[in-house]
Amino acid sequence: MLDLATDALFGLPDALAKLGRMLAVRLATPLGPRRRRALERWLRGREQASKLRRADAVIVSYGKAGRTWLRVMLSGFYQRLYGLPARSLLGFDNFHRRDARIPRIFFTHDNYIADYTGHRDSKCDFYDKKVVLLVRSPQDTAVSQYFQWKHRMRPGKKQLNDYPEHGAEVPIFDFVMRPGAGLPKIVDFMNLWAAEAPRLRAFLLVRYEDMRRDPAEQLRRIAEFLGSPADDDAIRAAVDFASVENMRSMEQRRVFWLSGGRMTPRDKSNPDSYKVRRAKVGGYRDYFDEEQTTRIDELVRSKLSPSFGYAAGQGRPS
Repeated sequence: MLDLATDALFGLPDALAKLGRMLAVRLATPLGPRRRRALERWLRGREQASKLRRADAVIVSYGKAGRTWLRVMLSGFYQRLYGLPARSLLGFDNFHRRDARIPRIFFTHDNYIADYTGHRDSKCDFYDKKVVLLVRSPQDTAVSQYFQWKHRMRPGKKQLNDYPEHGAEVPIFDFVMRPGAGLPKIVDFMNLWAAEAPRLRAFLLVRYEDMRRDPAEQLRRIAEFLGSPADDDAIRAAVDFASVENMRSMEQRRVFWLSGGRMTPRDKSNPDSYKVRRAKVGGYRDYFDEEQTTRIDELVRSKLSPSFGYAAGQGRPS
């Protein structure tokens, strides 16, 4: 219980900041939906820019690219390495406050910082940071985004990020091809990061598919990049801790309830409402006919930077 109370205390500043933001947005209702939305994005960007400035390292990913899996793996790694409680989930500086040898790690989908800084066409806000860019094939990412939107995303978040409105009936192919929420947006996100990566002080590209193939090796790469000892026992324990089966079990049991809704199902009876859903490489093909799959793969082949190593139509690294 003491560990849980400590985690709650460490999370108090973030909770207060969130409460203040929600109050400011509510008071801005008379401004109208467009200006209220812009204010919320600016406030979120200010919060994230503050964390970015204070972070020792940053893990950037598009939504549904495997960030929660990596977060749980790193949590298990540092728990084993430094004897931390197993019910804690790594979140910015909560582990650092327990042990200063653990870096302050800022996890971000890079959604809002540019709304605050105005730097929409560059990643200059990140130039002086250690950045891990976690990517996944855009095809699989887009399909996972569809199920996130349909079964997990709150109505306000849909509006905030230009997703189809809550309750809308949108076929999965139409969602995936939609410029504001599907493949075009994902590809643009990845391409900007590919163009800006050479300007970063330190950069590590990690692919979800490589983590699925050899999680221990990828975790070792990440640990070394973060400046942490790549301890073999801690890495093995972390990989076991973050296995798909164990993560599903922890989600069902709400082990990380203090971390909010990121590791809890919306509906225990619906497998598609779980944060940990299928974890399948190339699984996007299961949802489309041959013509649709060809159109999806052609969009990625023609638009995505080759620097990520995703071969045309494969949905996995070449």
